[in-house]
Amino acid sequence: MSATRDHLGRPLVAVTGMGMVTPLGFGVAESWAGLLAGRSGIRRIARFPTDHIKTGIAGCVDLPEDQRGEPLSSPARVERYATLAAEEALAGAGIGGKGRFPGPLFLGMPPIELEWPNRLEFARKAGEGRYPAMIEAAGRRPELFESFLFAGVGEKLADRFGTRGAPISLSTACATGGSAIQLGVEAIQRGETDAALCIGAEGSLCAESLIRFSLLSALSTRNAEPDKASRPFDKTRDGFVIAEGGAALVLENLESARARGAKVLGLVLGCGEHADSFHRTRSNPDGSAIIGAMRAAIADAGLQPGQIDYVNAHGTSTPENDKMEALGMLSVFGDKPPPISSNKSMIGHSLSAAGAIEAVFSLLTIRDQRLPPTINYEEPDPAIPLDVVPNVARDAKVARVLSNSFGFGGQNVCLVLGAEPA
Repeated sequence: MSATRDHLGRPLVAVTGMGMVTPLGFGVAESWAGLLAGRSGIRRIARFPTDHIKTGIAGCVDLPEDQRGEPLSSPARVERYATLAAEEALAGAGIGGKGRFPGPLFLGMPPIELEWPNRLEFARKAGEGRYPAMIEAAGRRPELFESFLFAGVGEKLADRFGTRGAPISLSTACATGGSAIQLGVEAIQRGETDAALCIGAEGSLCAESLIRFSLLSALSTRNAEPDKASRPFDKTRDGFVIAEGGAALVLENLESARARGAKVLGLVLGCGEHADSFHRTRSNPDGSAIIGAMRAAIADAGLQPGQIDYVNAHGTSTPENDKMEALGMLSVFGDKPPPISSNKSMIGHSLSAAGAIEAVFSLLTIRDQRLPPTINYEEPDPAIPLDVVPNVARDAKVARVLSNSFGFGGQNVCLVLGAEPA
């Protein structure tokens, strides 16, 4: 491995810009300070009524439009979070000024579909609730159709920031943000570009999404204590808390970044993915896909498991996920696993944005040599014998972090992030 090449001779991939919007605040500094302080960003939902829904809490990120009572569709909200995160990342990287980013866009975002208010409007205009009549009524609203095209958000962001080539929009469930970063890393490693803008954004918090996840028994119903609802690895955990937000990372070929005098914030050393077709929400009981993704990322980085100093957990606070992640940890690292903690204990599960947000937090962990805590850890689960950095952040020597993203449908992506080599 040379100063700018990895163990396989591929260009090392640097992170030169980071931006984020989370339930803890707007911007990297505010979000990171809240995370280290162990502050919860989860609260009662005020944006829409939740009277007849089992779960009425979320990690909300309210925009000025929300304060004015202006409704925002899911695609519009995704675009806003992605834009805010990207603007911060690009400003920090000092690249892509005046809408001329010198590389492609990889956007991780949720699947989108026409929302219920629009469907009901078309049913009224059609005079009947039958699907063909509703489709005909929808045909008279081309501007609405265009706003709900899956690739539409990416096209708008590409125009705004002047990225090169066709923007790639993707969705791999809870692994989406990690997948967007992986695609950017691989494009640079193949020599297709010297830079990539990678974004994960999530804005699909609405009554319908709460109902759907509730039907899967996936959400916490601890409505009386929102700040205590997300409790990864705790024995009393009862489900995840849905959240919003976004994060953006500017990736560059390390040699190119150094040549232009960019400040290197860290490296993406390895990526690993492994699919599991066992069940739409549950992992295979043998943990093979989770274990495979973790091992693949570590191997891709040219490392051994013992060289990982900390794991940024997927840690959703569901009984199933946390147990399976613990199985993966013990299988990969043996009887001396590194510390692991869950950002989701404070910000909730931002779904399509989670992998990107947690990658940023992983790089900040390396920068500040400080492990963020897992809050609400009150009753240890005997099935999870791990150091989860309970309740209080602590200092630690951290050179390399494994960041896990395990998605519904068996879509698993892990990233290894590290400090810039001397």
